[in-house]
Amino acid sequence: MTSVTRDQVLDALRRVHDPELRKDLVTLNMVKDIAVREGDIRIGIELTTPACPLKDAIRSDVEREVRRLPGVRSIDIDWTAQVRATIRSQNALPGVKNIIAVGAGKGGVGKSTIAVILAAGLHRSGARVGLLDADVYGPSIPKMVGLENERPSVRGEKILPLTAGGVFVMSMGFMVEPERAVIWRGPMVHGVIKQFLDQVEWGELDYLIVDLPPGTGDVPLTLSQSIPMTGAVVVCTPQDVALLDAIKALRMYQQLNVDILGIVENMSYFIAPDTGKEYDIFGRGGAEKAAARLKVPFLGAIPLNVAIRVGGDTGNPLTAFDETDPATAKAVDAFVRTAAGQVSIRNVLRPAPLDLKIT
Repeated sequence: MTSVTRDQVLDALRRVHDPELRKDLVTLNMVKDIAVREGDIRIGIELTTPACPLKDAIRSDVEREVRRLPGVRSIDIDWTAQVRATIRSQNALPGVKNIIAVGAGKGGVGKSTIAVILAAGLHRSGARVGLLDADVYGPSIPKMVGLENERPSVRGEKILPLTAGGVFVMSMGFMVEPERAVIWRGPMVHGVIKQFLDQVEWGELDYLIVDLPPGTGDVPLTLSQSIPMTGAVVVCTPQDVALLDAIKALRMYQQLNVDILGIVENMSYFIAPDTGKEYDIFGRGGAEKAAARLKVPFLGAIPLNVAIRVGGDTGNPLTAFDETDPATAKAVDAFVRTAAGQVSIRNVLRPAPLDLKIT
């Protein structure tokens, strides 16, 4: 039997391309180890995110190309993941690799729900995740993650974020009584957002998800001027009025030089639990059409679902991933993986400068 060599395996892997990054695994430095023993091949592949949406496709392509080599008996792939960074500054959140803003043009479209689902889903995949509730006037994150009556502690000059299911969380809601209105002008909002960025001990994070207030006000402007954001996820519902406002929010991010990771359509359709029939209560597909017209990614469609609502009310966001409702779980998981893939595309194809200075 002809003996396969390590160099032959490496050459075979040069023919395998990441479908999103459009470069081969060797060029992308994703091949970390190759061991060959009498036709048994072990390959170590490092993904750019643990939530890689195309892992199965990469596996299939690797096995196809390597099995073409003479003398191959078996193939074993060891998967690891290392999230790559947009942020490489010593001054702006040095332990945080990527900051993802979640925004919307208007209230009531489920923006905070999407932010919580994204954070929970990325953590569920194996990433280290933080969730910053920057919706100063309507901080709903504490209730949605089960921390409504908790308060953060302080160590030295740093505020320690609370944790919910492994996700690090900070919110204005921890600082005021649940039913108290926050009545602040712009400079005060600017100050508290800067405090959340500068004085919270976020530690080492793969992703920091920032839930922004709806509209085009002070908070997005403060964030864009204070920290280098990886990109923004724009949330909308299918109605034409909601899409008009979502497009305004998208244009705002573009004016602030923030990349658009994509648009997600929330409450896209309803699946009747007794019959399984789908109903387009608010219409359907408008966000996908808008994304195509604006030439930005479409991140997916999330159904109007009772379990997601219950999860938000009871502080358990993982109900969105409950396999007892496979259609919803599949849609939610696909959204998280697609968003993570868009982050990876930006970090691999357009890496940040090493010595970024924020003043």
